Amino acid sequence: MSSVRSALAFDPKLELMAIGTKSGAIKVYGAPGVEFTGLHKDTTAVTQIHFLPGQGRLMSLLDDNTIHLWELVVGTRSLNTHRFTLHTLLLLLLSATRVTVLLLLRSCDLLCIGTEGGGVYFLELPRLSLKDDQTLLQDQVTQSLPDDYRCGKSLGPVESLQEHPQQSGKVLIGYSRGLVVLWDLSSRQVEQLFLGKQQLESLVWERSGNLFVSSHNDGGYSMWPVTSGNPNIHQPASSTIPYGPFPCKAINKILWRTTQTGSPVLLYSGGMPRASYGDRHCLTIQQDKDHVTLDFTSRVIDFFTVHSTEQDKEFDDPTALVVLLEEELVVIDLQTPGWPSLPTPYLAPLHSSAITCSCHISNVPPKLWERLINAGKAQQGRQQTWPICGGKNLAPPAKQQELLLTGHEDGTVRFWDASGVALTPLYKLSTANVFHTDCDPSDDPQDPSDDPDMQQEEEWPPFRKVGCFDPYSDDPRLGIQKISLCKYSNKLVVTGTAGQVIILGLNDERSDHLVDVSVVDLLQDREGFTWKGHDRLEPRLKPAPFPPGFQPLVLVQCLPPASVTAVALHAEWNLIAFGTSHGFGLFDYHRRNAVCTLHPNDSLAMEGPLSRVKSLKKSLRQSFRRIRKSRVSGKKRTITTPTTEQEEVAPVQRRIEPRSADDSLSGVVRCLCFADTYLRDGTHHGPTLWAGTNSGSVYAYALEVPGVGSGRVGERGGASESSACVEAVLGKEIQLMHRAPVVSICVLDGRGKPLPDPYEASQDLAIAPDMTNAHSVLIASEEQLKVFSLPKVSAKTKFKLTAHEGCRVRKVALVVFSSAAQEDYSEHTLVCLTNLGDMHLFNIPGLRPQVRYDCIRKEDISGIASCVFTKTGQGFYLISPSEYERFSLSAKVLTEPLCSVQLDRLLEPRPARNYTTLLTALLLLHLLDGSSTQPQANGTHKNQMGQAEGMCEYTLTLFPSPNLLSLFSL
Repeated sequence: MSSVRSALAFDPKLELMAIGTKSGAIKVYGAPGVEFTGLHKDTTAVTQIHFLPGQGRLMSLLDDNTIHLWELVVGTRSLNTHRFTLHTLLLLLLSATRVTVLLLLRSCDLLCIGTEGGGVYFLELPRLSLKDDQTLLQDQVTQSLPDDYRCGKSLGPVESLQEHPQQSGKVLIGYSRGLVVLWDLSSRQVEQLFLGKQQLESLVWERSGNLFVSSHNDGGYSMWPVTSGNPNIHQPASSTIPYGPFPCKAINKILWRTTQTGSPVLLYSGGMPRASYGDRHCLTIQQDKDHVTLDFTSRVIDFFTVHSTEQDKEFDDPTALVVLLEEELVVIDLQTPGWPSLPTPYLAPLHSSAITCSCHISNVPPKLWERLINAGKAQQGRQQTWPICGGKNLAPPAKQQELLLTGHEDGTVRFWDASGVALTPLYKLSTANVFHTDCDPSDDPQDPSDDPDMQQEEEWPPFRKVGCFDPYSDDPRLGIQKISLCKYSNKLVVTGTAGQVIILGLNDERSDHLVDVSVVDLLQDREGFTWKGHDRLEPRLKPAPFPPGFQPLVLVQCLPPASVTAVALHAEWNLIAFGTSHGFGLFDYHRRNAVCTLHPNDSLAMEGPLSRVKSLKKSLRQSFRRIRKSRVSGKKRTITTPTTEQEEVAPVQRRIEPRSADDSLSGVVRCLCFADTYLRDGTHHGPTLWAGTNSGSVYAYALEVPGVGSGRVGERGGASESSACVEAVLGKEIQLMHRAPVVSICVLDGRGKPLPDPYEASQDLAIAPDMTNAHSVLIASEEQLKVFSLPKVSAKTKFKLTAHEGCRVRKVALVVFSSAAQEDYSEHTLVCLTNLGDMHLFNIPGLRPQVRYDCIRKEDISGIASCVFTKTGQGFYLISPSEYERFSLSAKVLTEPLCSVQLDRLLEPRPARNYTTLLTALLLLHLLDGSSTQPQANGTHKNQMGQAEGMCEYTLTLFPSPNLLSLFSL
């Protein structure tokens, strides 16, 4: 599903904005939290949208030549709240010729339809009947033309229809050839002809109606006086090609807005010099001597101004310019000198740089939330009022604050407020300034090329880069791969494509400092290995400026500089673990030293009890030697594993196909996990690290963390302990029989519950784990779920998901489901997303299947890969590169629009009349009558103003013919 924008409209009375997409969706937005969505039956691009001002209705024109009338319809709900619904009441198809432009008269009783054949048709609203006596064909206009202008040529398609701003019923009709006709609907006569000779693109009236402006395909625009007594105007009052004299591209649309200062504001898209800037996507704003060319990174679809529309007002006085681009929405403040951009509370481009990973943080502490808000405000500068402010948000305040973090290809991490319906941008973190990159500015302070003022004075047109959509990355090595945030200690870890692991801390002040760099060789100078991939990023060797927010403390550079595939953070122990396709490492960022590294294929031969295992470094060297010998001899090494079961497979499960051990990706580390549990024996618990690989191997390490001993988690020692080093010893190794990639590892306490996050238990933010009963570890591979007892690591229970059609586990999460009926009751549940797009829910630790949901289309590979779960049973996945779909598996935790709009009409739909077939009338009664057996989607319609949220759709398709409107489909 593509969400690329394709149409735009604005209702100045309701202050609502509508956006159409290439996939056939219509989305209506008002104030933050006010949002409605409608979907056309077919996934056809929406090419035009027009509001019926104040009525909550709009017309849409699709690329398949159909016209749809949408309506906000009220329905009752409990607690006296109501629901607006977008209904399609009509699809009108002009089969004879293609529709090029629509004009809805201010009276909202007549729709003018311009066509490719040059005809103009008129549709009466709301009866939806074609007014044959008003149809204006091109031949009728041609008869009124002077002989020297006819030349036997066609006038071309109708390019623009504009109603006179002061005199209702008079319409400007612009034809592609350049002719503009002022047509009087009441007398059905040509009142004035404007004999343009340049190909026409668009028209706009000046507010008084004494002149209009036309734009043309040569990159120019003309001003035409409208005076009585002269039926034929041969020449415009003035013509200008602003970016000439060399050939320019067409000005696709132009607006003229008057102001009290006396100088009008002129806004137009296109017009760039073909040879120099023909590939630029631009929109120009001019007022007197002020001139700026907004330079965008995607195509301009449409734009409008927020201005005064009352008839008794003398001036337009525009306050904001709203520009819809293919990939983003940009709003310009026209009241502030310099015309700055406004930050958007919604519709911010998620894909400003391609999304590479995501992470959800629930129940964010208020202090952290406040500090992120302040850091974001420092980036955005002065806050302005959002100009699209229609409707009222009825949603109650969020019970908890939620963050969605997205990592991007350009090395940025963006923080989004995910507490409500819309994703609102809070703060952006860039990691590029940790490194030297090709996009670094010149180090010479005297270099004039770095002075933006100098550039603006010398450059023509006066370009200004606007918007944040940037599909190109200056260096793909900057791409973010994994994110981990500790919301209690404010420590953040981000990892990248070139093996970089960055530990950051939150600082409310700007800082200039040097980032500590540690290099970790995951292969430990292995003999005979040559890295053939990209080079590592070069870290800055001088102090760099870092704005308020998360600032880098330590850079850990993995060698070889392969992409980081897994990361884990334990802020209470000051440890991070990271993995690549060449192994994994453990790093103490408090003492700035690497604890250990291990290549997944170089596992230790576990002989005897744990106490006989020597130090890790010595054991690793011995292991490497044994590995080389075994590879030369071709013999397979035996690994201590739990007993592999060969019991009969249950009917609900499927047999697993074993995988080859020679998989080239077998060394990829898929997941990492810290846990305070029992690994050495059943009486002493302590810090552990678990790692799972692509070949079905799981490694468990016992960690010696100074100040953290058995039963003393969170306690810190004195000065002697501060100089001690963290140690790691391999305690257990598990090899899954079918070598399926390990997706997730989670340690469960004595009650079968997941262990709390770091600091949660020690600061009484969560129930302390049960350390009196035996622990267990839940290991999820792509093919099965399995629970092992600890510390013996013996299999307790399992469930095989692999189906004959190729079902594979893609995402796993442990979720807390709270009861909607009983406030104090909740359950921990394992949620699995498969490559077929369905969700499987299992209880833990018994792994009994509970329910299955179809969620994502199995063909949507990127959607499945991007899915991220929340801890409360919701989830996000990308339905396009620029749009997240939010879903909920919980009956209690729902996020949905709750909003209202005050309309200038009765809310009961009015059935169409004057149809000539009895079948049509009966079907309309069945569809719209409240007493029919057709169920109302959202309750009973009422003859009153109303407020609500939600959506549903009625569809009717009609083909017009000279004598009859017949029903096509319902």
